[in-house]
Amino acid sequence: MGKDSDSGPDSNGWGRARGLVVKTLVLIGGAILLKRFTKSTTRWDHARIVARSLNGEKFSREQASRDPENFFNIRASICPAAELVDGSKVLYFEQAFWRTPQKPFRQRFFMVKPCPKDQKCDVEVSTYAIRDMEEYKNFCDRPRDQRPLPEEVIGDIAEHLTTIHLRRCERGKRCLYEGSTPPGGFPNSWNGAAYCTSELSILKNNEIHTWDRGYDDDGNQVWGVREGPYEFKPAPASSFNGMFSPLNFPASQPMEKRIEGSFVLQE
Repeated sequence: MGKDSDSGPDSNGWGRARGLVVKTLVLIGGAILLKRFTKSTTRWDHARIVARSLNGEKFSREQASRDPENFFNIRASICPAAELVDGSKVLYFEQAFWRTPQKPFRQRFFMVKPCPKDQKCDVEVSTYAIRDMEEYKNFCDRPRDQRPLPEEVIGDIAEHLTTIHLRRCERGKRCLYEGSTPPGGFPNSWNGAAYCTSELSILKNNEIHTWDRGYDDDGNQVWGVREGPYEFKPAPASSFNGMFSPLNFPASQPMEKRIEGSFVLQE
């Protein structure tokens, strides 16, 4: 008789109760997971994503292949250099022709941090000059023990040049973040310029697009590419082996003149 009673009404009631408990636990677990996945991204999360996306070795090879008259095959190298006490990331940045990476023609520090809460942007990317550029050539390619120390990096941050305000891209767009310098840009005296502007887009797979231009007092563009931004994509160095094409050194114009028309060189 005792064994038969296990399959009676009480047993069914317990089974239903146990089922409700399991369902409740599943619902609670799902709610916790949903909350975790939908948790809003913080200001510092945005800054970390941008810094991580900027890092690495990137090339404009594909763009130079499509339009060698207006774009060079440039190597952009970016890596962490220091971190400030407030959490701001300091990155070292240099550009060089891919065939001569040991001879960068442009060197900067990037400082990446969240935008102030009163501004309608997510991340600030500011560029700074370097006090002694020779000390930092090929910084990212060196072993860590042969690089300037983080405290030395902080001491070598020179004058502020530009600041780009980035915002998250809307759903459906190719980019993750995009932005530009404020209206009016920043003072710049290269090649007769009065001010300069910069645009930056960060795309998926660590691709970045950059567009720097200089203008005189009358609003005429006096340096920088006119056709559009440079497109830098990560690529293994092996993919460039044997590529001795005229992408970097077109014979149609003197090299110095073409560089002056495309980039701000170190003054």
